[in-house]
Amino acid sequence: MGSGDQMMQIRKLGDSDLQITPLGLGAWAMGGSGWQFSWGEQDDTDSTSAIRAAIDAGLNWIDTAAVYGLGHSEEVVGRALKGLSKKPYIFTKCERRWDQDRKIFSSLKAESIRRECEDSLRRLQVDVIDLYQVHWPEPDQDIEEGWTEMARLKEQGKVRWIGVSNFNVQQLKRAQKIAPITSLQPPYSLLVRKIEPEILPFAKENNIGVIVYSPMRAGLLAGKMTKERAQNLAAEDWRRRDKDFQEPNLSRNLELVELLKNIGARHGKASGEVALAWVLANPAVTGAIVGLRRADQLNGTIGALDFRLSPEELSEIETFFTRQSATAAV
Repeated sequence: MGSGDQMMQIRKLGDSDLQITPLGLGAWAMGGSGWQFSWGEQDDTDSTSAIRAAIDAGLNWIDTAAVYGLGHSEEVVGRALKGLSKKPYIFTKCERRWDQDRKIFSSLKAESIRRECEDSLRRLQVDVIDLYQVHWPEPDQDIEEGWTEMARLKEQGKVRWIGVSNFNVQQLKRAQKIAPITSLQPPYSLLVRKIEPEILPFAKENNIGVIVYSPMRAGLLAGKMTKERAQNLAAEDWRRRDKDFQEPNLSRNLELVELLKNIGARHGKASGEVALAWVLANPAVTGAIVGLRRADQLNGTIGALDFRLSPEELSEIETFFTRQSATAAV
């Protein structure tokens, strides 16, 4: 892919000066094992080569969070980017904290967010964070205090832009009264569409950039998942507890993957690339986060950078869901 094609693809994130590629690298699984929302064991050298491969392939942003691996993901990202001449934008998150016993808790207290920011800067080995996001709107009553502190960090130049993750429309409105919101990071995929009726239109109207997480539904739509594999996920892999990886949902979801594979086959694309193209077809979506654990996983995702589904293909996918709900209603 030449740099010319790449230029076509860059999208402005909300009210910021960040020009991002439609796909960004997600570093959740790079947190490794030994914490509540782990994806199981992860080799740091695999993480580093995945990060470098993603940058070489043209992705220009990485999304992580303090809580991923309880600081470990940020450290891995920091080390992987050290000494690179061409660095991607770094996005991270605060609000999810942990105690000495590695138990996760929430805090939106000003002093807590300030300390988290300092810790993230240190782990990432940077002077400024490109996009700093509130991970979850919890505790709800402290949203105003937390967002006021986020705005202060931006004024002080510790972070360049500020965004939120997992907020609903009411919560977005509350934050907006205090300071502009550059971006929202919600879950969005063919299987998780709660943000369509209200949240996406609100973001579009208010020039809030949207970067979605789990666009391939935690790997389920990537085309490699089977019933057997779902049953044999690592004991500490959080997906074992997820309904979409259990029956009766699993069979329906694998049927959807077959349809995505068929559509992809016409273009030489993998099912995951079709799932990503579907998410990126929504005009309110700025970019999608692709979680990688190894460099070779770029195959089967990177093709979505410049791939567009036709209106016929989009309606083919929609028909699958209409048929499903009709069957379910019987």
